[in-house]
Amino acid sequence: MDTAQERPDVILVVDDDEDIARFVEFNLRLHGFEVVHAADGQEALEVIERQRPDLAVVDLMMPRIDGLELTRRLRADPMTSALPVIMLTAKGMTVDKVHGLSAGADDYLVKPFDTAELVARVSSTLRRNKEFREVSPLTGLPGNSRIRREISDRVRGGTDYAVGYIDIDRFKSVNDRYGFVRGDDFISALARSVHRAVVSVGLPPAFLGHVGGDDFVIVCAPDQVRPLTSQAVVDFEKAADSLYDPIDRERGYVELKDRRGNIRRAALVTLSIGVCVSDAGKRFTDPLEAIAVASEMKSVAKSQPGSYVAVDRRRGVT
Repeated sequence: MDTAQERPDVILVVDDDEDIARFVEFNLRLHGFEVVHAADGQEALEVIERQRPDLAVVDLMMPRIDGLELTRRLRADPMTSALPVIMLTAKGMTVDKVHGLSAGADDYLVKPFDTAELVARVSSTLRRNKEFREVSPLTGLPGNSRIRREISDRVRGGTDYAVGYIDIDRFKSVNDRYGFVRGDDFISALARSVHRAVVSVGLPPAFLGHVGGDDFVIVCAPDQVRPLTSQAVVDFEKAADSLYDPIDRERGYVELKDRRGNIRRAALVTLSIGVCVSDAGKRFTDPLEAIAVASEMKSVAKSQPGSYVAVDRRRGVT
């Protein structure tokens, strides 16, 4: 009999009013949630860096970084863009609700509020998030439906964009040699490396999604492709080196036994990245078409030695 239980959802409460924060925390814990607290937006960003919550309850008015600015920053960062946010607003301030929702909040609560409404809104927002935003439990990145929506938004926006499909070469060798737990470490390392690269290219904001396993998708401006992928490759290869056992890292390969007991050598992991770029002459109308072309180019990249970026030359290329 499986006695394993799902971990409780972690709620981040961001409020500089200690009384309200304690009230919210007490009642959420009473209903089975785990709760962490931050006194303002700056502290919230630091907490999120250490511990990825499932939802944030954010007060609008706070020192340093207020609720609106915190929400905007969360939405602009690929690693937190899917984190659901409930904004706490003052009674009767309709303009605050509008600003909060415009900044990217998923819902709002008007102070003072009662326990039943608090728990109901938290529970319903979490449920909607799990149904519609589909976040990878390993990396915290948005999944397939959010990826398709991002590409659709770029199509409707009318500006040129690029879609990149990324995966780890010889990833199976890592799982076979070290097991799935270490394999997950390589996937997490790739997520962090690409995330840092996405942040470094600046504006317009690039998007990072996790298809599943070792497959990731980036959506960005065409001129961001080269700097983004170049940094991601260098960063990931350095991170991957630290995940190998020293003996494997030093000799540059891992030894694996096949079914017949024969020893074979597998080179260390690298990245294959396939990219398709829209242009004025040929625009994708279906997100799946753009992903398919990027996936096709990823196959081309895999035919090349080492980490390689293959760009679709049939359309506009940077």
